[in-house]
Amino acid sequence: MMTSKGMLGVVALLGVKTVFARDFPNCQSGALASNQVCNTTKTPWERATALVAAFSQNEKISNSWDNSPGVSRLGLPSYEWWNEALHGVARSRGVQFAASGNFSYATSFPQPITMGAAFDMPLIRSVAETTSTEARAFSNAGRCGLNFWTPNINMFRDPRWGRGQEVPSEDSYHMSEYVMQLIPGLQGGLQGDPYYKLAATCKHYAGYDMENWKGNRRYAFDAKIISQDLQDYYLRPFRACIRDANAQSAMCSYNAVNGVPTCADPWLLEDVLRGLYGFTSEDRWVTADCDALGNVWTDHRYGGSAAGAAAASLNAGTDLDCGQFWPQNLPSAYNSRMFNDTVLDRSIIRRYASMVRLGWFDPPAQQPYRQLGWDAVGVPDAKALALRAAQEGIVLLKNNGTAPLPLAASVKKIAVVGPLGTATTQMQGNYYGTAQSISTVVSAFRAAGYDVTNAQGCAITGTSTSGFSAALSAASAADAVVFVGGIDTSIEAEDRDREQITWTGAQISLIKQLAAAKGTKTFVVVQMGTMLDSSEIVAQAGVDSLLWAGYPGQDGGAAIVSILTGDIAPAARLPVTQYPGDYVNQVPMTDMNLQSSTNNPGRTYKWYTKTPVFPFGHGLHYTSFDVSLPLDLPATFSTADLTSNISFTETGPVASGNYPDLAPFLSIPVTVANTGNVTSDYVALAFLKGEYGPTPYPLKSLVAFTRIHDIEPGQTGTATLDIKLGSIARSDSEGALTLWPGKYTLVLDIDDRAPWEFEITGDQVVLEKLPPKK
Repeated sequence: MMTSKGMLGVVALLGVKTVFARDFPNCQSGALASNQVCNTTKTPWERATALVAAFSQNEKISNSWDNSPGVSRLGLPSYEWWNEALHGVARSRGVQFAASGNFSYATSFPQPITMGAAFDMPLIRSVAETTSTEARAFSNAGRCGLNFWTPNINMFRDPRWGRGQEVPSEDSYHMSEYVMQLIPGLQGGLQGDPYYKLAATCKHYAGYDMENWKGNRRYAFDAKIISQDLQDYYLRPFRACIRDANAQSAMCSYNAVNGVPTCADPWLLEDVLRGLYGFTSEDRWVTADCDALGNVWTDHRYGGSAAGAAAASLNAGTDLDCGQFWPQNLPSAYNSRMFNDTVLDRSIIRRYASMVRLGWFDPPAQQPYRQLGWDAVGVPDAKALALRAAQEGIVLLKNNGTAPLPLAASVKKIAVVGPLGTATTQMQGNYYGTAQSISTVVSAFRAAGYDVTNAQGCAITGTSTSGFSAALSAASAADAVVFVGGIDTSIEAEDRDREQITWTGAQISLIKQLAAAKGTKTFVVVQMGTMLDSSEIVAQAGVDSLLWAGYPGQDGGAAIVSILTGDIAPAARLPVTQYPGDYVNQVPMTDMNLQSSTNNPGRTYKWYTKTPVFPFGHGLHYTSFDVSLPLDLPATFSTADLTSNISFTETGPVASGNYPDLAPFLSIPVTVANTGNVTSDYVALAFLKGEYGPTPYPLKSLVAFTRIHDIEPGQTGTATLDIKLGSIARSDSEGALTLWPGKYTLVLDIDDRAPWEFEITGDQVVLEKLPPKK
């Protein structure tokens, strides 16, 4: 999505007055009151149909873009459809923060990549519920709309991707579980009863995970994806988001998939989205990414002309233009009979039917969500949740055998060095809102009672060593040294991919000098940003500990310090693979294939055939654990028995769970014993291995996980791993998701604990087929 600055520039050039979602319609009096859109006994579709029937053709086209002016003669106010809330209410064209006082801030949670490392799905639900509560309060004050273009659920396929921070994982099962908690938390449940809290948006559909790599820009990129990868990887989170979590809108992406721009692809938008995934409700709609409809013509050269491209995207099933391409080109397309009134009407009716479901037209007194105000924003529970989300997502990557962490009680004086020791908004990443306050590592240590000296030492980029002496001097006078560095959005962001995944600037040089000079004191490195090759730090004997914090949000500093001091024990796991730096020379970003080949070492933990610096799921603790499964688990299953209670013809409805891939395989109890001396959480990861389905076989696949909280020393914690048929299935070359006969092994954690071997016999059974392309 383009930045607000970029879009506002477009608006200014076109001489269009910017409008915001400040006003609710007045259905009690005035011009609109006589329209049937105000009749609450009608269905949302009937109400929206009555509204749009009163539009002129020009009014329809003028309201086809995100900055919709409304229809003043009808009493329909303007509305801005572009609102953001990736990890808290975020600045965007539709969201207006006050300069001070009420509505000048909102709770800023960690970026999804950090929350993904927590592997705590109830946490995700709580974050989403808090975000939607604060968003509703902003909306009631006229400071934002009711639909939000979140979440980003594209796969973190390549470590160079500038927007990897916006997503929770490289694993499609993990991502699917994330949306199953996030979407109901944002929308107020799986169904609006009778109103949705917000309308969430699954983006960017589909195959989008590259910004601008070596001149390959997202706007013209054609993602060549085999059917097997499309089904098992790239589309899987969207199936969960749309079909199972019932997200109310979706966003098509800039890129093409296999030759067709996604926003003009009837196969993706109609056959898969509305057909296979059941996105057929009359109040669900598709928006284009900002300026993506213009890109259909200007970059992909699709549609034969600008008018043809505009009509192609409308006919394919896109319902809203984030940009001015439709208002500029639909009139010509209409005059050339490239689309008919029914198609245009449908696109507008869908959107306003959604607004009916959100209560936009209805009296506020009968709506609990309309009662939320400023006193619901930034409450103590929200602040505590932001801190906990950051604490749960910090991964302990290295802790030397002498166990330098947590810091000893004798440590009183801390030297915080590195370019991010006093970072504030850098800890929020992108798509962020204004936080009430931001805790830095330096301020958090001081708040904890430590004597702190701070020296930057070096910048994130550049080769200057002029600050080294000050950093070394501060370190020499301290009891312990904490280097806080890594990367930020100046290195990785929207429209900014990386070409290297090694530490930038002079940071490694300074770390080495600090490690060599530290003597017997503890030296800890804290890395911000997404994944970097940390092999040089791991190899440094003088670096005692290494933590990864990602983008930990408004309480990032406090969260980091609480882990370092031992107030909280680390239990997070890496949600991505940490590749060696040379990975960038082994496969181009433009190669969408997951499986290894002559020119591709494989992508993600499932297919990467070489040795990672740290594998997916890696994460150390301050204690030790034993994990076990029951000894009496079954040894054999048959495909006939596993599918005997499944209807392959009467599936659905959406959000019902009544689909073959969601049928249960087995619920497995897991027992975790804390054999150490520190109370700690434990994340149980269940992986499946085996030679089943088509070759080549993945190395392993995540099929279940859970986070068990606060296991005390000498005590055990228990949980249940619920495994569904879709998680143990794989697709064939045509994208048919299939339950295969074969021999399987389930293991826990990344070191293959508690192995359970079983066999599935019988004939292979197809659980879901991608629709054929016409």
